[in-house]
Amino acid sequence: MPLPDIELKALDGTARPLSDFAGKALLIVNLASRCGFTPQYQGLEALHRRFADRGFAVLGFPCNQFGAQEPGSEAEIGAFCSTTYDVTFPMFAKLEVNGPNAHPLYRHLKSAAPGLFGTERIKWNFTKFLVNPKGEVVGRYGPTTKPEAIASDVEKLLPA
Repeated sequence: MPLPDIELKALDGTARPLSDFAGKALLIVNLASRCGFTPQYQGLEALHRRFADRGFAVLGFPCNQFGAQEPGSEAEIGAFCSTTYDVTFPMFAKLEVNGPNAHPLYRHLKSAAPGLFGTERIKWNFTKFLVNPKGEVVGRYGPTTKPEAIASDVEKLLPA
């Protein structure tokens, strides 16, 4: 089932509907600035730059649900991503990925691509969901999966 058209809030506070990315392959990631996996920002940015002109985007969603590793404001998160990793991929306002306040996008992603043993719960920061250009979730990758390991899966979804 394709991603629903969900209203999102960009890191700068502006409304950004998911339909802005219709027809693109996406890698949707919950992020944190103070996590052991934070250096993956570099690999995510490299993937975004490598495939952006072929219809691909990384979408970053800061989340503070795991060890309070994303305590900053949206402005602080944006400054960190820009100055530390030169992030150009779209970043969104902090959200929750688990529990009763889980964002509708993450409720959909977890239902469409359950994790190991069929569990839907996101276990940590840097869980990644790969979405094809039709808006269907085609992959879920754990935090230890480095972005460069997903490159071949991304490439299969894109025109030559």
